[in-house]
This record gives sequence, C-alpha cells and structure tokens, in this order.
Amino acid sequence: MSPERPEPASPPTLAPAEAAEGVVLVINAGSSSLKAALMTSKGTPLWRDQRPWDGAVDLEALLADWLLPALAPMRAAIRLVAHRVVHGGDRFAVPCRLGPAEIAAIAALVPLAPLHNAPALAAIRWFAEQEPAWPQAAGFDTAFHRSLPEAASTYAIPAAWRDQGLRRYGFHGLNHQHISEVVVQRFPGLRPLRLISCHLGAGCSLCAIRDGLSLDTTMGFTPLEGLVMACRSGSLDPGLLLHLLRQGLSSEDLDRALNHASGLLGLSGLSGSMQALRSAAAEGHAGAQLAIAVFRHRLLAAIGAMAASLGGVDVIALSGGIGEHDSLLAQELRLALAWLKPFALVVIPADEEGLLARSCWPLLGASGS
Repeated sequence: MSPERPEPASPPTLAPAEAAEGVVLVINAGSSSLKAALMTSKGTPLWRDQRPWDGAVDLEALLADWLLPALAPMRAAIRLVAHRVVHGGDRFAVPCRLGPAEIAAIAALVPLAPLHNAPALAAIRWFAEQEPAWPQAAGFDTAFHRSLPEAASTYAIPAAWRDQGLRRYGFHGLNHQHISEVVVQRFPGLRPLRLISCHLGAGCSLCAIRDGLSLDTTMGFTPLEGLVMACRSGSLDPGLLLHLLRQGLSSEDLDRALNHASGLLGLSGLSGSMQALRSAAAEGHAGAQLAIAVFRHRLLAAIGAMAASLGGVDVIALSGGIGEHDSLLAQELRLALAWLKPFALVVIPADEEGLLARSCWPLLGASGS
C-alpha cells in the first residue's frame, strides 16, 4: 500500500452468530468516492471505509491494495458482494444476482451514466476475476422510480424517440427508498405521508414520495438532469446545447464540460465542495457566493415543484454530504419554505449500503449459502 494512503479502519470482531450467518460486502463506486461496507443481512453496519474516487485513481489497484488487505480478518465471513449500480434502464426493476448476461446488460448502460456505471462495472468485473467464489448481486438506483406515473416519466419528444426508451428514469433511488422507510417509521400515524426526499451531495436529486411510492423526481434520462451539483450542470435549455454544437463543440466536449466542469465548480471557478464554498463566500469570494445562490435558487424551485406534485408536503428530509452537514442550508430552507407550513424538516443520514445488504441478501436463498 502506498504510504500516502490512509490506513484502513480497524476491522470488526464478529459475534459468533454473525460469523455463522455471514456478512455482505457492499461496494458503492460513486461519482466522487469508492465506499465499502460490511453489513449483516439486516443491514446493520459492522465496518465502513472509503477512498476518494475521481477517475484518476486506478480502481483495480485501489481494490487490491486497500480493500482486500482491510477485509482480510473478515474474509471467511463474507457470503455476498452487493454492488450499487446507478442506471438499470428498462432491464432491472429489482435487485438481482449477477451473471454474464446481467454484467453485459450493465455494460450496455454505461453511456447513460458514465460517471457511475463505469466504475461499478469495473468493480464487478474485478471481483468476478479475483474472487470468483464470492457471489455477486446488484441493486439499482433507477428501480425505486419505476412507480413514476406516465405523466412524470415521459418527455415531450417525438414518438419515434420515446419508442427507443428515451424517458425519465430517475436516480438516487436506493437512498430515496431508505429515507422513505425511515420517515414512515418516524411518523407512523401520518397517512397519507407526503415526503420530499432531498439527496444533496456530489450528485443531487429530489424525490416526491407518497406512502413509499416515487411520484416525481428531478433527475431524468441520465443523472445530469435537475439540480445544480458539485461538477454537473443540472437542467439546461436544450437550445443552449444546440448553440454550442453549432459553434463547433463536439459531443465529447459537451459531455466533459457538463459532467466535470459545471455545477458548483463551474459557477465558482473555485471548488465543487459546498464546505469550501461556504468558507470562501464568508470571505467575500464572488464566485463562491454566486454558486451558493444559484444552488439554493434551483433547490427551492425544485422543492416547490415536488410539493405541487404531492399536493402539499408533510416532511422534507435532507440527506447526503450537503444535506446532512450544511446546517446553514437547513436554516435557509426553514426560512424560505415557511409558506409551506406545516411540515417537518428532518436530517437522515444516507444509507444506500444498508438498503443494498437487506435487499440483496434474500437472493442467496434462505440458507444464506
């Protein structure tokens, strides 16, 4: 292991019952980090760790040099590797075991979510080659949004395009589902429960949920639509893109700019980190102040749209790196959304890994073998 990398978190000591049943290794290769967790079959965390992921790091080396040594004390207890896959397209509506056909189908979806599906696929292939004795499964961020009504999932484009499957899929479904389950438990007597789930991190999306069902969301055909994100633009006028294409920009140029050089980073000219921008804005950095203002404006507008889809709101839940840790944003939302009263504003830590463990474990069968 290279000396500049931090040492992995200390591995846990399993209770006899946990060791006998076995655990799930959850791999979440996101757009900004590679997260790994060991979970019980019920989604209780036993160990978590992560490393920054920006595309410049060799994923295979990260898995071999960091993750496998960290897992060595727990190796014998691992029964399943469960992966978060962002885009499931029309093929994947529920978690599934991964075999050659499923891996090929995930590979075909990489162009729809290159920042996410590509590293997830690389991790799946690496485990298939390096640890073939460990069964693999996947859960899909798009699956939770299969309940979107036709009016919410359909783009106003020609029928020939819609026939190709060009529609709104929605993303961050694993965490939106987790948030929904937690909120339902916290507010047991509130029915129907109208929830706006706000996943605000490097990627950002909202989901309008009524009694556990996704009715509307801000991301669409890809994770590029919707809110301002760390380095992704969010929604744009399509005419702006046509204008740039006519100026001579290639589709690759647009892809790179919209996915890697836009959002908070592009607005501020400084950073895609909200924490860094808050500090800079307090010192008078105009770009940081603009980035925060645009982020907040688009977020408030989208919350209003989700409330309209629900016919009101009972609970707004904040999650993700920004949602969980930016207390100033929570204060701003309370003030700016006073017209929506009454509603509860809660903070719920993201737990895609726990949901993946709970939903993928049954794929092994009742015996866990």
